[in-house]
Amino acid sequence: MARLTRPKGQSNEAKYLYCIIKCSRKRSFNGVQAVGGRGDKVHTVVSADLGAVVSDSPDMKYDSTRANMMGHQKVIERVMEEGFTVLPIRFGTVTRKGTTAPVEDIRHKLLESRAQELEDLYEDMDGRAELGLKALWRDEKAIFEEIVTGNREIRRVRDSLMPRMDRPPEATHFDRLRVGELVKTAMDRKRQKEAKKLLFRFRPIAGRIRENKIVMDRMVLNAAFLVDKELERDCDEAVRKLDEELGERMVLKYTGPTPPFNFCEIVVTWDEE
Repeated sequence: MARLTRPKGQSNEAKYLYCIIKCSRKRSFNGVQAVGGRGDKVHTVVSADLGAVVSDSPDMKYDSTRANMMGHQKVIERVMEEGFTVLPIRFGTVTRKGTTAPVEDIRHKLLESRAQELEDLYEDMDGRAELGLKALWRDEKAIFEEIVTGNREIRRVRDSLMPRMDRPPEATHFDRLRVGELVKTAMDRKRQKEAKKLLFRFRPIAGRIRENKIVMDRMVLNAAFLVDKELERDCDEAVRKLDEELGERMVLKYTGPTPPFNFCEIVVTWDEE
């Protein structure tokens, strides 16, 4: 995204919103770049004991670029560094279009009108952390061979193709499709079985587990855990033991603590307030 310049003489800019925290006084967060790249200060808008973390912003829609989305997350992570429990607001949320009083809108249309909802969410998230785990096959070809070796139907169709490999591709088209379908079904079944075994280790630790979309063929598991902070070390230890046991077979990618996007995302629809 191109670097934005601050409009001269504009005193009532829109506000870009990052998250909600418990905070009863105005404060700022230094050492982090606000979304937009203009050098705007990240600060709070407060009502009672709730604070919205915001920065000045043009009245515009933000593209879902990697830079913008990472900027949004980094601000929230910076707030977390100060020890705050955060309630993330959906990426790209800007105060309502055309408003001349963005601060008052945040106070009245979000912090005050939704105070009970926000208090309940805060109670749900307080003292917990989001941790992420991705598991990938280390050698996808080896897994493929396991599947073929253990599946009689795949072997039968594959072996039937061998004497005809010198024929035109169209002559074996449907059989090759059949092999592909059988392999995919078997791979999905194997992935689900392995993912279930992995998640079993974390069910006694995690208060909640969310399985996210598998985004590549090598991926076995893409999960997020909501864990009480005093159990983070137990989660770390569970991952360490899995890595010891499965390191030759799987690559584990463990992240966190991160903002709890998988378990809490505040959606602000100004026109409905």
